[in-house]
Formats: sequence, structure tokens, C-alpha cells
Amino acid sequence: MNTSQYSKTSANDLVIEMASAMPLPLIVIGNDERVLVANQKAEDLFGTGAQGRHYITVLRQPMLLDAIENVLRLGEDATATYRVSESARDLHFEVQVRAAVTPDSSYVIVAFEDKTELQEAGQMRRDFVANVSHELRTPLTAVLGFIETLLGPAANDGDARTRFLSIMDSEAKRMNRIVGDLLSLSRVEADRRVRPTDQVNVPSVVRSVVQTLQPLAAARHVSLRLEGGDTEDLVSGDQDQLTQVFTNLVENAIKYGPDGGEVSICITSHAIEPTMRGPAVRVDIADQGEGIPAHHIPRLTERFYRVDNHRSREMGGTGLGLAIVKHILNRHRGRLRVESHAGNGSCFSVILPYN
Repeated sequence: MNTSQYSKTSANDLVIEMASAMPLPLIVIGNDERVLVANQKAEDLFGTGAQGRHYITVLRQPMLLDAIENVLRLGEDATATYRVSESARDLHFEVQVRAAVTPDSSYVIVAFEDKTELQEAGQMRRDFVANVSHELRTPLTAVLGFIETLLGPAANDGDARTRFLSIMDSEAKRMNRIVGDLLSLSRVEADRRVRPTDQVNVPSVVRSVVQTLQPLAAARHVSLRLEGGDTEDLVSGDQDQLTQVFTNLVENAIKYGPDGGEVSICITSHAIEPTMRGPAVRVDIADQGEGIPAHHIPRLTERFYRVDNHRSREMGGTGLGLAIVKHILNRHRGRLRVESHAGNGSCFSVILPYN
């Protein structure tokens, strides 16, 4: 082996070792335009067997191929994006393409930086702003329309004024509920990394919520049945936030169950709760409603997601209640479990770990 051949082999070995040590997906293309090395992260992304193949057969997206071609022909650094679908998720990568030259060879380094979470966060923000705008625009448009009517054609119509003012009052209260829930959600998210330290008696909180919601249940002729909770089950928590959790879930069970039905609230303590893999207190809130189709259940805690838009708005729902519940429980290291079958009611379970 002559000296130049030895140097080239040594350089390739060094490049392969360095690429293998990189924590990002990395592909190195040799001056023969074939893949010299794809590290383990790159193999996870593109599959095995890339080494030795022409880069075009491995990296098929035109924008990325153009960037590599630019580096190969002109030696100018380039940036591209690479998108691929994995299961039900789209992955987004920012790709840096750079030339590397040694005395005996040249390489093109293709590094992939995962930007999926940033893309998803940006999309969530855009969706959130769009949803908030839509939710507020509908009642606001109604209020403005009625005001215009009262200032014009119905200025002297007493019956119309009374009817329109009643509707405007309802729409204004709806906007107020949305704003209130948005502020509540913002506060919960701001504190999500701060573990609560107060000692909260969960059965006491649940009993207080049941007592508070008795008038609402009575108005719908719904019976609230409370079982368990005879012991003192203390958890590290924020009493106001846990009260909000149980109020939301019991209120939903009352509103979306049938008139004259029953809502069951069962409190149990477990030395080993499988969901938490340790001791926990569990509160099951079950209704006798229509149930929730299975395909809706994974999305129930999304902001503004509703199973039945029309009915939810009629009941005064904002579409934010279960999102708030999820964030509060996350802060408390708790879990929310939903079991439901169409026509057989629903059961929402809150599981909170002991101290």
C-alpha cells in the first residue's frame, strides 16, 4: 500500500469514527458521491444498508438533493429541510450540508437536526389562536348584531329589546366563561413545573364539591351518590386546583347525563395502584349518559375539542375544562383515565399519588 492510499484509508476511518460518535443523524458522502457512512441515528431514520449506495437513492427529497448538489459542485454550504412520516406523526428536520476537505479526499457532511417539537409547538400556538378567535368571534358577532338592531329598527320595540338583551346577556356570559377558563389554563401552565407542597384531604375536597353542586343536580333531577372517602387520604396538592378538577368532572357528569339519572362518585385508596405503580387515591365519577365513542376519547383533553359542539355550547361549555383538568393533574403527578362506551355512560377516574 502506498503512502497516499494509506493516508486516504486512515482519513476515511477517522471520518467514520467521528460520524459514529455524533448524537445527531449524520451521513457522510465521499467524492465518488456514494454514502461513506451513516451513523446509528441515521440508520434509525433511513434504515440499514445506506453505506456504499449513491446518495440519490438514500436521500430522495428534491430540496435536500439540490442542497447536496450545490455543495458537491460549488463547495458552498447549504441548508435544507427534510420531512418524513413516522406512524401517525410527521417528523421535521433541519439539514446542514457542509463540505469537508482533507489533503487526499473530500467529503460532504449531511447533519439532521430534529425540529419536530418546535414545529408542533408552533402549530399548536397557531391552532390555539385560531380556536380562541373563533370561539370569541361567534358570541361577539351576535352581540354586535343585536346592538345594531336595537339602535336601529328595534329601537322602540319593547318586546324585541327584552328578547335581544336576554340573548346578549347569555353571549356575554359565554365570552366571560371562555376568558376565565383561558386565564385559569394560563395560570396552571405557568405553575406546571412547581410541585404543590400543601397537604390536601381528597375526600374532604370531593364532599365539598358534591355539596356545592347539589342545587345544579336537583335542577336536573339528578341524584349524586357518594361512596367511600371515610378515611383521611392526604396528598401533596393545591386545594383550589383539585377542587376545580372535581367540580369540572362532576358538573360535566350532571350536565351530560340524563335528567332524572344518577352520578356516582366513588373514592377508594390503593396500596398499589397499577397506573401509578405505588400507593394512590382514586376517585371514579360515573354518569348514565349516552357515552363517548371510542375515537373521541384520546382527544378529550385537547383545547376546544368537543364531542358534540352544539350540545356543549348549549350547556355553557367552553371546550377548555378537560384541558385544565389534564394540566392540573400533570402538576400533581396524577392521571386521568376515561372509560366509556356509546350508550352505556362514561367514567372519569382521577388518580393521585400519596405523599
